[in-house]
Amino acid sequence: MQVQTKHYPKNCLLTVMDRYSAVVRNMEQVVMLPSFLRDMQLNGQGQQAQDGALDLYNCFTMLKAIRVDVDYGLLPREDWWSKVAGARAHEPEHEAAETEEDKEERVLGQLDLEAQFHLHFSSLHHILTHLILKAEEVTRKYQELLGQAM
Repeated sequence: MQVQTKHYPKNCLLTVMDRYSAVVRNMEQVVMLPSFLRDMQLNGQGQQAQDGALDLYNCFTMLKAIRVDVDYGLLPREDWWSKVAGARAHEPEHEAAETEEDKEERVLGQLDLEAQFHLHFSSLHHILTHLILKAEEVTRKYQELLGQAM
């Protein structure tokens, strides 16, 4: 399937976001049976995933979840925090450490917003580019699996 993207400048974040959404949509269309991806290692030729390693199925579901955020925006902050809180147990010591870090981050944030913006912007650009490669790899591996199964 051909990936269509809008035309923005090459290093524009919107270009990378559009490309990521398009590549993941393509992956979703190609991968008709995601269960085939279970226990298959991301890097390697059809090998079983080792304990603790990210298998193709987990990578597939992660890429889809991130695409929803890229396409529709983030959850409101309160909803996001409640989602994170439900996923892990809070410890009182951990919360105290977070509030100190939050205060420090606020002070640093006021000092050099432009530098922080450039750091986060370039990091997001790099991460989305890396995720595009992962989505393309999941699609390719699935196609290889189907070729072996038939």
